[in-house]
Amino acid sequence: MGFGLTSRRAFLGAAGGAGAATASGWPALAAADEAPPPLARPTTAPELAARDEAYWARVAAHYRVSKHFTNLEAGYWGMMAAPVLAEFQRHTERVNLESSFYARRSAGADFSAVRTRVAAALGARVDEIALTRGATESLQLLIAGYNRLRPGDVVMYADLDYPAMQDAMDWLQERRGVRLARLTIPEPASRENVLAAYEQAMDAHPGLRLLLLTHVNNKTGLVAPVREIVASARRRGADVIVDAAHGFGQLDVTIADLGADFVGFNLHKWIGAPIGVGVMYVRDGRLSDLDRAFADRSMPADSILSRVHTGTTNFATLLTVPAALDFHTAVGPAHKAARLRFLRDRWVGPVRGRSGIDVLTPDEPGSVGAITSFRLRGGTTKAENQQVVDSLLSHYGLFSTWRTGLDRGDCVRITPALYNTPADADRLAAALLELAAG
Repeated sequence: MGFGLTSRRAFLGAAGGAGAATASGWPALAAADEAPPPLARPTTAPELAARDEAYWARVAAHYRVSKHFTNLEAGYWGMMAAPVLAEFQRHTERVNLESSFYARRSAGADFSAVRTRVAAALGARVDEIALTRGATESLQLLIAGYNRLRPGDVVMYADLDYPAMQDAMDWLQERRGVRLARLTIPEPASRENVLAAYEQAMDAHPGLRLLLLTHVNNKTGLVAPVREIVASARRRGADVIVDAAHGFGQLDVTIADLGADFVGFNLHKWIGAPIGVGVMYVRDGRLSDLDRAFADRSMPADSILSRVHTGTTNFATLLTVPAALDFHTAVGPAHKAARLRFLRDRWVGPVRGRSGIDVLTPDEPGSVGAITSFRLRGGTTKAENQQVVDSLLSHYGLFSTWRTGLDRGDCVRITPALYNTPADADRLAAALLELAAG
């Protein structure tokens, strides 16, 4: 059987300071052909295992990190572990060698297996997911394709939602004649006051039909009580599209934990797959509420694959997803989440409540993972926060980033990863205390 456009569709759906190594005391992987030590996940509870430095040194040895800076900005995308990178390189060579022969003769079966593997990891049915180029594409398709809106209906999002998703919701006003509503996430945030803010906003807009909700916030790291908010919106007759770009892999989470009907995920952030792969989820029974992508006719209308029309995507990227899931599973999703939280708490603890440092993300269980943001000396402008980022890098060798779009002003975001160490977190805390005192 030949593969033309159909194979591409099947492919998408089925398929400056002290160096990091010196500062941490853990050597980076020395050479491309040097095998990292084997992993043997601790048998203790994840919260205890998070402090097992011998184990996390073995995990960190699977990453090749720069010796010229310490990366505390893992939120952009996730570095591939050594075995994942090796698989990506192997698949790239194969696809490049076989070219269109591979695409037309082998891709369909290979990517069916990838799609099945991803569905199992998410706790979803295979026919509920389609693979995309990332969470942004997934969410744009969900927002633009949602067909239950009528002129005058209300669509809502928050100040902390991702800018591209806010733009997509704004676009609905132009294309569907809906009314926009916007809420501000409280500062300081807590599970209780965030839930209350959404309840009040929904009560104030009885015409609400569609809500955009971020699971793990890209600006502050706040973990929203998604399941409760989704249930509350459903009682009001509104649907929720969940932006879970940062949830899967940073937290030990599955579809069942979210309780949502429409979700966009990334696999190249916290799962550590190559850049350019995400997931669109539509719960069974809800597909008819989503239009086919650009009136796509290459796939059956009752298939979720007809709701995505990307075109040709990097074959090697999708082929490498199982290797990324293998490494994620070997480390242990719950152990990984606990370690990331441990590293986050390690730097937040010494600076929380100190003069000149305003930590924006709460400490309460279930409200934070790895990502946390702060403001230094009350700075809320872009220039002030960029200066903090520049100072951390130029004076301390710590790489971070600033975030904008919060109603109460910009901030600096810190995102540790599995290759970071307690020593890295300690250096950050000391740097912040020194900068705040200056």
